[in-house]
Formats: sequence, C-alpha cells, structure tokens
Amino acid sequence: MRPLIVTEFISLDGVMEAPGGEPGYAHSGWVAEYFSDELGQFKGEEQDAAETMLLGRRTYESFYGAWPERSGPMADKINTMEKFVVSASLETIEWDTAERLGTPLADAVRELKARDGGPILVAGSRTLAQALLKDGLVDELHLQVFPVILGSGKRLYPESPDRLNLELVVSRPIENGVQLQTYRPVAA
Repeated sequence: MRPLIVTEFISLDGVMEAPGGEPGYAHSGWVAEYFSDELGQFKGEEQDAAETMLLGRRTYESFYGAWPERSGPMADKINTMEKFVVSASLETIEWDTAERLGTPLADAVRELKARDGGPILVAGSRTLAQALLKDGLVDELHLQVFPVILGSGKRLYPESPDRLNLELVVSRPIENGVQLQTYRPVAA
C-alpha cells in the first residue's frame, strides 16, 4: 500500500491560508521571511521521495500557474511527476502529467493507494486534506510549523466534534525557528 502524506506550511495557531503570497488575505506571504536553505532542502527531499501528487483545485491552479515556467531539480520533479486533481468544478486539466481523480473521493484515493508505486504527496489543498484526514486516508502529516501566530485565516484542522489522535514520529527545529514535524494518525 502506497503511503499518503499530507505536507503543510502552518502557523502556530494552525493557519495554512496564503503562505506564499496569494492575494486577498491580510497575512498573505507569511512563509517568505522564514524560508531558508535548510527548509528548501527539506522540501526538496520530501518532493524527491514522492512519486505522485494529489492536489485540490486551488492548489492545482496555483502550482500549474507557477511550476511549468520554472526550471531546476524541484521544478523538473514537479513538472514530470504523476498528478491527480480533485475537483468537481474545474472544466479542463491542462498540465500534461495531471488528470482528474475519480469519485467518490474516498474510494478513488483507496484505489490510488493500492496501486504499485511510491508515496503520494498532498501539498496545501486544505479542503482535500481535511477530507482525507476525516476519512482516515492519511498515513503521515508533515507539518512545517512557523513561529508566528496569525490570529485569523483558514486552518488545517476545522472545528469538529471528532477527535484525531496523532503519534509524533519526528520533530526537528531548523535555525530560523521553524519546526519540522512528522505525525502519524493512530486509532482512538
């Protein structure tokens, strides 16, 4: 079974909205001041280890708008790897290595995980990540926790009556105060 890994830039108060400078949010671009060579190396290694990307519509549109124009090892990896997009509203998927994932979501993801191959990486894609966590389909959470409290914004963990127990696998600080944390969901 292929592992499904959700990776997120996240603030101390759980906000994951607009880390890269996306317009329309008061705190947009909060990752830039903390980004470092060490964090870049971690993200590169994480991307290199993955074989497939699973993206929600907004993240797909953001990635497709940025990565095909870039060059270098990370861009080469992202541009050539297999990608699946979860969207009911997106009319066409134009990235040549991307296709729409079937429905229902949970069944399609189980099918994808059962195929031969390496890890499946979900970057950003808040609504998708929330659904995958709720359905018990996430094998690991890679959280890059930034030393900032934003006070508002969309969070990875929505208000819910449901509890999610996690096991800390790795926690490593980097020199700029960002914590690299890996968790695995465990049964209640």
